[in-house]
Amino acid sequence: MKNFWRLMLLSMLVLVLAACTDDSEVEPEGGAEGGASSSGGGDMVLAFPSDAVSMDPHGSNDVPSEQVRDTIYEGLVTQDENFEIEPVLASEWEQVDDTTWQFTLQEGVTFHDGSEFNADVVKANIERLLDPAMASPRSFLLEMVTEVNVVDDYTVELVTEFPFSPLLNNLTHGAGKMISKDLIDEDYQNALDEAGLDMTLEEYYELREAGGDEHEEAANAIGGAMGTMVEQNPVGSNYLQFESRNPGEKTELTAYEDYWNGAPTIDSATFKVVSETGSRLAELETGESDFIAQVESSNIERVESNEEVTLERTDSVSIDYIGFNTQKEPFDDPQVRRAITHAFDKEAVLSGVYNDSGTPAVGPLAPGVMGHSEDIEGLGYDMDEARELLAEAGYEDGFDVNLMVNDDNPERVDMAVWLQESLAELNINVNIEQVEWGAYLEMTGNGEHDMFILGWSNSTGDPDNGISPLFHSDMVGDPGNRSFFENDELDTLLDEGKRESDQDAREQLYVEAQQLLVDEAPAIFVRHSENLNAYNNNVEGIDINSYNIFDLRETTINE
Repeated sequence: MKNFWRLMLLSMLVLVLAACTDDSEVEPEGGAEGGASSSGGGDMVLAFPSDAVSMDPHGSNDVPSEQVRDTIYEGLVTQDENFEIEPVLASEWEQVDDTTWQFTLQEGVTFHDGSEFNADVVKANIERLLDPAMASPRSFLLEMVTEVNVVDDYTVELVTEFPFSPLLNNLTHGAGKMISKDLIDEDYQNALDEAGLDMTLEEYYELREAGGDEHEEAANAIGGAMGTMVEQNPVGSNYLQFESRNPGEKTELTAYEDYWNGAPTIDSATFKVVSETGSRLAELETGESDFIAQVESSNIERVESNEEVTLERTDSVSIDYIGFNTQKEPFDDPQVRRAITHAFDKEAVLSGVYNDSGTPAVGPLAPGVMGHSEDIEGLGYDMDEARELLAEAGYEDGFDVNLMVNDDNPERVDMAVWLQESLAELNINVNIEQVEWGAYLEMTGNGEHDMFILGWSNSTGDPDNGISPLFHSDMVGDPGNRSFFENDELDTLLDEGKRESDQDAREQLYVEAQQLLVDEAPAIFVRHSENLNAYNNNVEGIDINSYNIFDLRETTINE
């Protein structure tokens, strides 16, 4: 019997080596105290379908990158399991008036490079995030901040352009994570050197403070080199520190023994790229990987029937959706968008593609998020209505369309095929184009698509972040609005929503915004997903939140 299982194990390893051909992704965050020093928790290997796009917290705005970065960097605040705000690098805070927030900072915090965390660091980070030279796709989260005032070493004041209700939630986002100021200075200096500007670092910072045409010119000059030093050697203050990275293959992190909140139990974490689902499952079953992300619903039974592993199912506040490029014909016509929405049987897709994992969506906001309402009237499956709308729009004979999807997500590919077959009944010919993740984000950000399939994690838990990045006209393109949807009425509702301090009034604005989105149909809202991850039973102490971010601080790998 032992020989039988030994042969089975060897055959699985052969399958892994044959099938493992591509990339993966990652993301965790801080929380409870660890021990006084690392206690030999072990070296953890985590396998993901996509690689991190950027190691810079002011860089790309994608979940795979954030899953890695969240173990390296920390922000002023975070959220608990009930989405309540909790302290991290800020020990306390208060809203002084409608537009002024004051934060008291933790003392004795050091970055991985040994530099100190203080109010100057907070100022440096937020000003870098908002600098046009950085051109951060995440700047929208804090773009309302007009002043960052250093009150003293451990007190900092944020002043916003207008009353902004989601500020604390937005500060929990990865965009609010803190980089070592020494590294920020090094990064700017490198960019100045690469641009050949006859300007000191201090002179550039003074220029940035003053703003105007001269700063804009300098920012444009250095923009191409911004982020280079952070990508090469990311430095944060969290419980893991950067060790090495081979893009497309793996990122290696080790325990930061001087972590201010107690050294972690885990010794190291390697985030490995294993793009093919079967290969990830085989790695889990053979023990080559301790943890795998994105099990995919078709493999739920396989994982649950294995007594040696644990399937972790976590409800999310995300939305999976099919987007239209509303600035391209025929999708500039809302009747056509509504027709295709009516032709999509989301109940059948949830069953046939997602194996009843997740819940059907009517609008972008998930249950539990302010603005979610059972009273919103969706566009149900109705092929007759779809035909009538297409005829009214002048497309009764159909048309050709390109549907773009990232190639490392088989469920999205299956959903694309489902839509392709449904629309064939309407004489609409759908060409499915599968694209590598990084290129996919770039191409859809540039508008090189007719339709696309994507998800949005709403990683602040606030309705503003659940809708505005996807559909506000200020967010068109790479920042998030890949539907290229522009609607003045929606913009007004969203702008009022983020300024409204009365919670009941604020909620109603987001209900109205969602109904408008259903009626205008810039996207088909498919489902609020369920995060499916798995790990070997010898792994203890891993925590996975609703944003699919992993806290490994108290994780141990038992022999």
